[in-house]
Amino acid sequence: MHSKLIASAALFGLMMTTSVFAQEAAVPKQTVNDALRARLPEKIRTDGKMISVNNGSFPPYEIVTGTELTGASADLTDAIGQMLGVKIEHETVSGLTALLAGINSGRYQFAFGPIGDFKTREEANDFVDWVQEYVVFSVQKGNPKAIGSLDSACGNRIAVMAGGSAEKVIQAQVEKCKTDGKPALEVQSYTDQPSSILAVRSKRADAFFSSQAPLTYFVSQANGQLELSGVGQKNGFDDLYQGAVVPKGSPLGPVLLDAITALMDNGAYAAIMKKWGLENNMIKQPGLNLGGALPK
Repeated sequence: MHSKLIASAALFGLMMTTSVFAQEAAVPKQTVNDALRARLPEKIRTDGKMISVNNGSFPPYEIVTGTELTGASADLTDAIGQMLGVKIEHETVSGLTALLAGINSGRYQFAFGPIGDFKTREEANDFVDWVQEYVVFSVQKGNPKAIGSLDSACGNRIAVMAGGSAEKVIQAQVEKCKTDGKPALEVQSYTDQPSSILAVRSKRADAFFSSQAPLTYFVSQANGQLELSGVGQKNGFDDLYQGAVVPKGSPLGPVLLDAITALMDNGAYAAIMKKWGLENNMIKQPGLNLGGALPK
């Protein structure tokens, strides 16, 4: 079933080439910050480039069309590259596990994400957090299964991203449904966002449990077939920060932190976030390893 959905996702990707959020906005072009550039690892300065890895389309942050990456994260990394005087190239891998393994093996210098920051993940990686996120459900229009919380997910088929924090929360809910004597919850894990959302649109899943920002995007592109549910609830999470990922102790982490701070100070961060409809995910100041405990 998953292979069919992934193949169909290629067609679904056509609707992601443009975003209703991506209105024209004045994004200041950056000049090289010599002090920040001098703090880059020598190999990066010598090569004049670094590679950022992504986990496939995660709109409106990362929108992968063929070999082209657009979205808020692409705009921000472009600005960071200008500021650091290096070219930032993008590569796509399948799944969060492959992404983290590639970073920690040195194949990629970083992932800009945003990727959920939790204390357990900080054991092997450092996170440069630049957004705050919320986790909700995307359901069929009219919410026919009345899914609006974790408890109401019992007895339904819930799609999640494989290896993500939402998957862990839903798996815990499977056991809670059993303990409470409620109907069984079926978890469907997919490696990318388009396949997950397609499962709901094709009625193979009853809901997709994931980050609010990309789900808002997908709902806006679904021709009235989908809506959000569970907005404003904890849904198994407390404060959820997301950001860029580097190997533990990498000198690149503090450089990215200061580069993002500079983009916030000069207005580029706000311009890009507003361009992609992400005003509600902005934070006033980026931070290093702001994450809390992974939901139990």
